[in-house]
Amino acid sequence: MRIVDDPKDLSAPDLCGCSFVPTMGALHEGHGSLVQRASASGRPIVVSIFVNPTQFGPSEDYARYPRTLDSDCALLAPLGVAAVFVPSVEAIYPRGLDAAREEAAALPLPEVAVRPQLEDACRPTHFGGVALVVGRLFDLVRPARAYFGEKDYQQLRLIEDMVTADRDRFGALEIVPCPTIRERDGLAMSSRNRYLAPEHRDAALALSRALQIAHSAQRVATAERLMRDTLDAHGLETEYAVVRDARTLMPVTGFERPTRALIAARLGSTRLIDNAPMTVWR
Repeated sequence: MRIVDDPKDLSAPDLCGCSFVPTMGALHEGHGSLVQRASASGRPIVVSIFVNPTQFGPSEDYARYPRTLDSDCALLAPLGVAAVFVPSVEAIYPRGLDAAREEAAALPLPEVAVRPQLEDACRPTHFGGVALVVGRLFDLVRPARAYFGEKDYQQLRLIEDMVTADRDRFGALEIVPCPTIRERDGLAMSSRNRYLAPEHRDAALALSRALQIAHSAQRVATAERLMRDTLDAHGLETEYAVVRDARTLMPVTGFERPTRALIAARLGSTRLIDNAPMTVWR
């Protein structure tokens, strides 16, 4: 496994047509599961580690987001990764951050990233930054497949639609969704879990418990009320707890299509998200 910081080194013949796992580092077993899924492709695996400034809002945690390159590489080394791409901000945004933020703000985004009023409402500059950096990484790495976890479900849907809408740029790139990996107690794995104080751990489990309880409902309104009640009972500040069309993330209008329950809530200064497929009937 080699560490690559110069984008030119990604053109090495042994990395062509790779399977790609983009990350912001602070890796955990959830990221490891993406790499293991990528290894089944038989292609060389490239993992990127880049804490992307353009997807953080002014009051968010960019400065304190964990940077743990040594332990990240230790996790990846036994997993058959060919290269870890660790670019500088200058390599990704050669015209500077101010220009990059302006570009991110002006990007035309798929409807799934601007209409549902979920993450797009709570973090209004977030998806422009995500679309910008993911597009840049795809341009530099030129993978055949890219692997994303379902935990960031609206982000996954954004990237799927972005790639589908611009085949001239992204060619036959395949986006591979991968299931959320959970701790033994049910908490969805996240790099931000390390922010949780030990005494907050049980309260954080309210998200996965809310999703489980919602499965007992047959109606959307009932499922949403049960999720909010569960979050409230654990002392979380709910940003949204909804059941939506799994493809568009818009309110459910019929039941011939899959649905998804999605939650965002705050526990002190830590923001947590989770989601799960749902079955509702009316």
